[in-house]
Amino acid sequence: MTVQSPSKPVWTPEIKATGMPRYIAIADAIARDIAIGRLAAGDRLPPQRSLAQSLNIDFTTVARGYVEAQNRGLVSSTVGRGTFITAAPAAKPQPSPPARRPVPVDFSMNLPPEPDDPELLARMQAGLERVNQDLVPLLRYQGFGGSPDAKDAASSWLGRRGLVPSQERLFVAAGAHAALHAIFGAVAKPGEIILAEAITYPGARSLAAQLGIRLAGLPMDGEGIDPEALADACVRLKPKALYLNPTLQNPTTITVPVARRMEIADVARRFKLTIIEDDAYGFIPAHAPAPFAALAPELTWHVAGLAKCFGAGLRCAYVVAPDARAAWSFAAAARAATIMASPLTVALATHWIEDGTGDSILRFIRKEAAARQAIAAEVLAPLSFQSDPLSFNLWVPLPSPWTRSAFAGQMRAMGIGIVASDAFTVEGDPPEAVRVCLGGPTKRPEIRSALEFMAHALMESPALASSYL
Repeated sequence: MTVQSPSKPVWTPEIKATGMPRYIAIADAIARDIAIGRLAAGDRLPPQRSLAQSLNIDFTTVARGYVEAQNRGLVSSTVGRGTFITAAPAAKPQPSPPARRPVPVDFSMNLPPEPDDPELLARMQAGLERVNQDLVPLLRYQGFGGSPDAKDAASSWLGRRGLVPSQERLFVAAGAHAALHAIFGAVAKPGEIILAEAITYPGARSLAAQLGIRLAGLPMDGEGIDPEALADACVRLKPKALYLNPTLQNPTTITVPVARRMEIADVARRFKLTIIEDDAYGFIPAHAPAPFAALAPELTWHVAGLAKCFGAGLRCAYVVAPDARAAWSFAAAARAATIMASPLTVALATHWIEDGTGDSILRFIRKEAAARQAIAAEVLAPLSFQSDPLSFNLWVPLPSPWTRSAFAGQMRAMGIGIVASDAFTVEGDPPEAVRVCLGGPTKRPEIRSALEFMAHALMESPALASSYL
């Protein structure tokens, strides 16, 4: 392997503001500069500490960036010698023939894949027919918070996440959104602050705005929010709560590992900060990290919606309050807004959990989500994006000169619905990125066709891409 010529300038990457962790941006910059010929096989990258100083970032961030580049097969490192480019220099990709017009698909809603297995559909239908046998009683008003049978099913379901709440702390609510609305209103008054990820679920933004609550964003890396930034915000802003979507986060797909969860919980304890845990995707991984409600139960509101486990139309969620007193304020707010969860919906969810249909639905969703992510990994291999093998979506930083508005507009013109980063950005300038959802009723061939079209467009400039729309 050749050593870089002394006359060649020291490589300094252009780190673009994409909303992704900086170590990912470093690896992306290496790949980009190889593609345009700025870096060639055998070139030596700057020492990690030197690059960290020139970029004014932590040494560990650069180290992780080099490891990420090595995992991609772009570089190799030898102790005592340094880090060298191993990928062959690549010419700028030549435009491929215009992509065939894709079938219109909606990639804008983050839904689970819809079951299409005849046997599973028959089991689901049988559950609905069983519930319908008790239809008349289910058309009456029910007691708030769920019947004993519904709470037993909720306890069984939550037990799979290591949660064993007492009955007075457990509620059956009319969906996660309604539950979060009641919790936000219970923990904060208009003008007060709730912290959240800098890039977060747009529903949380909408709820905060409706209630007059200020949402303040916290910086993130590849493992979630920065605990030090959380502590600093607690001192400066005196927040009332911290909202988190810690497993397969919408939209970045990040899952906060246990070690980081424990660091966040320690900070929350130090400042007596309430945690609002939106565990919408917590049941999708077969072995997800322990929820905050298990690590810091005395601080945590836990919301386990069933929309991502069974289907978005099943407006049902299980809520665990941090203590009995907090549960009273939640009950008052939720009862005033929704009266009760739909007895029909709750009865169906209860039956599916009790007879094992819920587990069968989850297995289907995991298998199908993995298959769709595999298609995305294959089609979008030349591009940089963030995902998880079980997530329902992708988070796609856009290559220059694409902007989020231009790309979303181009895709919309072709009948492909995606969501620009503006919807997820809590404060400041949104990154040039989009969310692409792969769930819902769309089938694998349509997903592949649409992703191929998107990949083709991203390899072109906006002007060239528009020529074949």
